[in-house]
Amino acid sequence: MESKQYPYFIKATISLFGIILFIFCLFTLRDELVPLAFAGIFAILLNPLLVRLQRYKIPRVLAILITLLIALILFGGIMYFLSSQIARFGEAIPELKKRLTSLITDGERWLRDSFGIATDKQAEMVNQAIEKSKGMVGDTVSSVLGTVGVTLLLPIYIFLLLFYKPLILNFLFEVFAEENSKQVADILNQTKSSVQSYMVGLLLEALIVAVLNSAALLILGVKYAILFGVIGALLNMLPYIGGLIAIILPVLMSLATNNDYTTPLLVIAAYAIIQFIDNNFLVPRIVSSKVKINSLISIVVVLLGNALWGISGMFLSIPFVAILKIIFDRIEHLRPWGKLLGDEVPTHHKGEIWNRFRKKRPSVAEKITQNTA
Repeated sequence: MESKQYPYFIKATISLFGIILFIFCLFTLRDELVPLAFAGIFAILLNPLLVRLQRYKIPRVLAILITLLIALILFGGIMYFLSSQIARFGEAIPELKKRLTSLITDGERWLRDSFGIATDKQAEMVNQAIEKSKGMVGDTVSSVLGTVGVTLLLPIYIFLLLFYKPLILNFLFEVFAEENSKQVADILNQTKSSVQSYMVGLLLEALIVAVLNSAALLILGVKYAILFGVIGALLNMLPYIGGLIAIILPVLMSLATNNDYTTPLLVIAAYAIIQFIDNNFLVPRIVSSKVKINSLISIVVVLLGNALWGISGMFLSIPFVAILKIIFDRIEHLRPWGKLLGDEVPTHHKGEIWNRFRKKRPSVAEKITQNTA
């Protein structure tokens, strides 16, 4: 019995509707799915330690608890360091506020003298900007509260995912046809390896960038250099976007604590050099070799992740797309999508090869534009 073939526009409409429905579900259930997504990634990252402990004949439940305890100790140490640095930074807020108020006053006077913008008009423009940014502040607060919820749920989810790992794997094998078992096993192994490598590479890159940031700020005499260096390294985990945001804090600090503009300019120059080193040496050797996602897709998915799940979505977007690429590369009719996500750029596109066989004489306009295709 032949299967019925539907027109392309019907298939495209059904596929588009399915994608829209899937994205709607992801957005609606973001508070429930974000902790589970983070837990899945960290469970994959902690799985090698669990396997190593079980090789020493340690009972499964006890091995999982030891794994979680080691992870919590490391996480607690990082949080203690950051909280102590933030507490010290909080003591200087009154002085910084006074200095920033003076800088704002000088800026208002400069705008009035240089561009003829009255002080009242400047205040009105600032108030309008504050009103427009209230929604952004609310979203940031919601993201912070969501992060707290993620932190509380993560240990529970990680424990359950590690405990029920055999059950989940058996389900994934049984839900697909038996002839696809080898393909499913390949996808699972590649997904595990990719996520583990990506997370390890990301953490190693963040450590190196934190050291470089802190060293540069210490040399330039910026206060709370280590705190800003670590925050900059954490923000740098967001591809291309985080590095631009990370530079704002040390520049503001240098402006608030120095009477000239030399130090802020040197901070910008130092961060630019560090970003150059990171993008051209660290990322290609440490991170990009693990996850082959091109720069265009990286930026787009980070922005889409922010629109969908906020800050958490920005961090989860790259691992999620890496998993999609692994799946696409192993399913024949989805391989073009996998190539689109990858960073391998062909020397010629198929349209260019086809044009070589055309016998039609090109027009004047085609001769002008043919070298720009």
